[in-house]
Amino acid sequence: MTATGTRYLARVCLWGLLLSLAVVVVYPLLWMVLNGFKTNAELFANPFALPHQWGLGNFAAAWDRGVSSYLATSVFVTIVSTLSTALLSAWAAYGLTRLRVPLEGPLTAVVLAGLMLAPTVALIPLVQLFQRLGLYNSVWALVILYTAFRIPFTTFLIRAYMVEIPREIDEAASIDGAGPGYTFWRIVLPLCKPIMASVVILHVLFAWNEYLFAMIFTSGAGTQTLPVGLTNLMARHGTDYPVVFAGMAIAALPMVLLFFGGQRWFIRGLADGVGK
Repeated sequence: MTATGTRYLARVCLWGLLLSLAVVVVYPLLWMVLNGFKTNAELFANPFALPHQWGLGNFAAAWDRGVSSYLATSVFVTIVSTLSTALLSAWAAYGLTRLRVPLEGPLTAVVLAGLMLAPTVALIPLVQLFQRLGLYNSVWALVILYTAFRIPFTTFLIRAYMVEIPREIDEAASIDGAGPGYTFWRIVLPLCKPIMASVVILHVLFAWNEYLFAMIFTSGAGTQTLPVGLTNLMARHGTDYPVVFAGMAIAALPMVLLFFGGQRWFIRGLADGVGK
């Protein structure tokens, strides 16, 4: 086989692999959305067929059965925890890379050691702590937990990006009279837009889909997020599965739009940061 034939065969195999991966990822989402338009009888008769009638009745039913409340809670928890995690992690990364901090090495090791802490290990003491603080069964419990457990990872990503920014920029700002706060907000942070976008997308995906903390630390329609709330749509007897699929489609839509909308920034941030 010639060199041209080998390259052509390798390209065909690569495109075949990518197409197979796309089918594996897209088909379950498409199947879920299509089943949201069916009735229970249609679903059990042939779950892989197209709906006989197209209507938004199941989506309206899911919305009225609590998905609207769960969606609002998920949006609040996700936005607040994303902002707090991104800003605190950026501050920590800035201090560890741009400032002269006593015991910088041990502090960096302590922050990164948080990556090895499994959330399940701390569940019992955390429940007792939040009960004593009066934060148990509140959205603020989830905000604090999501922020605390994601700061080590996001700090690691931002720090890897900030290390590559020349220190001469800070020195020039200092000569012009800029303090650390001004340098961080007006100079360093804008240069970190790609990695910050990656951090935001990763945290939004985590907070939106997190189930364990949301199940243990909240109860009731006013505090439960979408992953936990969707389980309430399933009854012990006579579950209306198309309504459940409709609710799942509503929950998945914002994340799909977010990822495809921020895909360019997400890939650029990870490639320029961790890839260096």
